[in-house]
Amino acid sequence: MFASNKRSNSHQLFVSYDTFRFYELFIPATYSRTKLIAKQYRLETCGRLVCCVQKLYRSGNATEEAEQRINQRGRRGAQAGPELEGPSGSEDGILPIPVSPSPASTSSQEDACKPPPRNCYRLVMLGSARVGKTAIVARFLSNKFEESYTPTIEDFHRKLYRIKGEVHQLDLLDTSGNHPFPAMRRLSFLTGDLFVVVFSLDCRESFEEAIRLRESILETKVSATQNATKSRSKSHFNLKVPMVIVGNKCDKEVRVVAIEEAEEYCNSQDDCCIFVEASAKRNYHVEELFYQLFVVAGLPLEMAPNHHRKVPLTFGSPTMLPPSQPRHKGTLSIKRRLSDACGVVAPNVRRPSIRTDLMIMRTKTCSLAAGNENNVPGSRITLRTHDARKTCSIQ
Repeated sequence: MFASNKRSNSHQLFVSYDTFRFYELFIPATYSRTKLIAKQYRLETCGRLVCCVQKLYRSGNATEEAEQRINQRGRRGAQAGPELEGPSGSEDGILPIPVSPSPASTSSQEDACKPPPRNCYRLVMLGSARVGKTAIVARFLSNKFEESYTPTIEDFHRKLYRIKGEVHQLDLLDTSGNHPFPAMRRLSFLTGDLFVVVFSLDCRESFEEAIRLRESILETKVSATQNATKSRSKSHFNLKVPMVIVGNKCDKEVRVVAIEEAEEYCNSQDDCCIFVEASAKRNYHVEELFYQLFVVAGLPLEMAPNHHRKVPLTFGSPTMLPPSQPRHKGTLSIKRRLSDACGVVAPNVRRPSIRTDLMIMRTKTCSLAAGNENNVPGSRITLRTHDARKTCSIQ
């Protein structure tokens, strides 16, 4: 037993000795070779860094020389006049470097495109499902029509105008026809300034729903105003809301609702409610309904689709609207005034939060109750008495 243990110990000692000799001979050589490789790599890296620094230094010197030449050329041009410059306006083959706008100038341009609160309006599209509300909105914004139907939950759009040097903002809220959230629908009644109620001429139920929507809008606004004034009497309130009732799909042969019936209902209402027969598919009277709505609401007529110049969006531009043209001393012609008006659809705009809508609702309701809608920002609907000489206005 002890002999076997001695043999095993000697065997282990023999293996350990061979391993020691192997590492004693191999490790120094490997370490020296690794050290040499690392040294060469460090030298190559340092060489590359030196080359990069030299290139950067040369480019910096070239940039400084170019700036000095440009400054010298500007001084000579200011002293001697424009005749010293070449035909292309450059010297020594160096082109002028375009200077990007500073952040201060960009912010000032953005502030110039922000409309004042009195020029901000909200248009609400209402109606039953499948009557063509979204199709009318698409015609108004981009003059497009899609055959496929996609149910709308709620879409928010914004269009900016520059009219006679002033910026106007029109927020367009396309609501759902199924009314999944009654509280949101009531909030849209209170925050809306002007309304487009759509029904289909081939559906009787949609026309009855349009009548109910108009009554609900007036009732909601009157009740909110009464709560603000803490008054329960309805006799002295005559709330006039700019509204257009649209009979869409007039291109279809089958009609259930007669045009005379819809016109008779609108004539029985106040002067701020009008009826327009339209077809979003054929683009028939779409411009007319918005034109009549802006006339009734007292808004600039240049906000109608074909009464202003449409500005295409430019990627990377700090502002969406072009700068306003200087005013001339002489009287401008009608054509020139229309050409100066321009509009652009704001891309990727987000709907205001519920808190913002509640603040807008409170401001408008209080201004209606106080009767100073022309002095309080954010108020759009006029609260008048039964005097026939006074009409509705949202300015």
